[in-house]
Amino acid sequence: MHSPPLPPRTRAHIPATGLVCVSLSLVLLLLVAVRWSPLMTLDTTVAEALHRRAVTEPGLVQVSRVLTDWVWDPWTMRVLTAVVVIALWWRGSRLLAGWVAATSLLTSLVQQGLKAAVGRERPRWIDPVDSAQYAAFPSGHAMTAAVTCGLLVWLLRLHGARPALWWGSLALAVISVAGVALTRVYLGVHWLSDVLGGTLLGVAVAVLSAAGYTGYTRRTRQPAADEGAPL
Repeated sequence: MHSPPLPPRTRAHIPATGLVCVSLSLVLLLLVAVRWSPLMTLDTTVAEALHRRAVTEPGLVQVSRVLTDWVWDPWTMRVLTAVVVIALWWRGSRLLAGWVAATSLLTSLVQQGLKAAVGRERPRWIDPVDSAQYAAFPSGHAMTAAVTCGLLVWLLRLHGARPALWWGSLALAVISVAGVALTRVYLGVHWLSDVLGGTLLGVAVAVLSAAGYTGYTRRTRQPAADEGAPL
């Protein structure tokens, strides 16, 4: 039994949302690359305020470190994606499994490529959790979390998940992406521009991937959920 296709309104808004996110992230990328960011003052103000709290609240630092290094770490997200890919393949949705795997790989390539092209020093103070020596644009944590959570929410919608499950997953995805941003800035590892850029790029990749899959299956006349059964 095939799941019902996405509502026409949702389909129509997918490419537009992705293009908006791509445009905003590219503008921010350009500004950061030329060492001028509209968030520069806000970056410093927010980062310094959070750092002052971080060095005086070791308990919150430890909680943030656990969240950012274990729960929302890019490798944790990649393992989650791998589990989803294996599950889709096992259910017979091989095209969809390959599509998700390719999107995850593309995310890593884009993030690492931009990281190599646009490097800048992290906030100039001792990192309370002794993390990486440099903060790069975009934040890999933020980008990977946005892509992973976005793809999972899309898959639930694609397979006709119950409204309670779909909305619950959407809320969890928003909390996760916001949590990544907060913990990375709070720990003094990334600037606000880095996590914002990573989030925008991640959302763009997830949305455009979903739009690409929908368009491909429509052109090839394959089932929208690639033989997937409703959840």
